[in-house]
Amino acid sequence: MLSGYRIMWIVVMFDLPVISKEERKAASNFRLSLLDMGFQMAQLSVYMRFCTSHAQVNTFCGRIESAVPAGGKVNILTFTDKQYEQIISYHGGIRQDANKTPEQFSLF
Repeated sequence: MLSGYRIMWIVVMFDLPVISKEERKAASNFRLSLLDMGFQMAQLSVYMRFCTSHAQVNTFCGRIESAVPAGGKVNILTFTDKQYEQIISYHGGIRQDANKTPEQFSLF
């Protein structure tokens, strides 16, 4: 069983230049690369992913670093699943239920 103190969440927050056509394409490619890595959009420039270990977090940080477009500002936050349980969310002014940890699945 995985411990909520060992499994991690990784949050990528970014501001990317989108003035020129090339910048817009680079920003789009960056977002697509996050999706390809298994991240889900939490907000427009905020993407999240569940990780099972610190080693996996470090792997994703390296992949993200290599995908950052020129002129882009990217911040990566990591926190444990136990800390993630404490997130308070509102949608349309209505408090939402606590987020659930993704179901763990096994491959045979």
